[in-house]
Amino acid sequence: MTQFDEALKTGRRLNSDGARAARTARSSGEMLQAAGDVITARMEIMAAGLTDPRKIDLKELSLMSSEKTEALSASAAALTRTFGDIGGRVGSSLMTEADLVAKAATAVASAATPGAAMQAQYSYALGWWSRAASQMLTLNSELLKGQADALRPIHATAVANAKRLKK
Repeated sequence: MTQFDEALKTGRRLNSDGARAARTARSSGEMLQAAGDVITARMEIMAAGLTDPRKIDLKELSLMSSEKTEALSASAAALTRTFGDIGGRVGSSLMTEADLVAKAATAVASAATPGAAMQAQYSYALGWWSRAASQMLTLNSELLKGQADALRPIHATAVANAKRLKK
């Protein structure tokens, strides 16, 4: 792959990451608005129940904890998957890098001249810089995806509740 192709690929990834971050920010705002609407509606239900116990909606009040538990459990599962995937990828990258360090050290130590040793060291450093930049871009993409995945069940529950409770 040419440097131009790599730059295009990186640009597409950055564009995709930016779009994902924007969608997640929009979903966060929707979720916060919906949560406020749900809290207001449920406070009204509780207030009505305090003034007249016959008006209390026990079914709705029981949903308050079960729905939160389900949404937060799904969110935690999404985060667990994300961090498990990231951990596996980082571990694999560390093993690859350790192998490359050993090869670079061997090349430096066995170089016939000081210039050749410096060239071997420079080649490793340049390769490391490229790999590190690529890995950071990948990590950023994975974290943005994990954030969106973790927000999804909470957003869905809050928005669905707000629609259901709207009078």
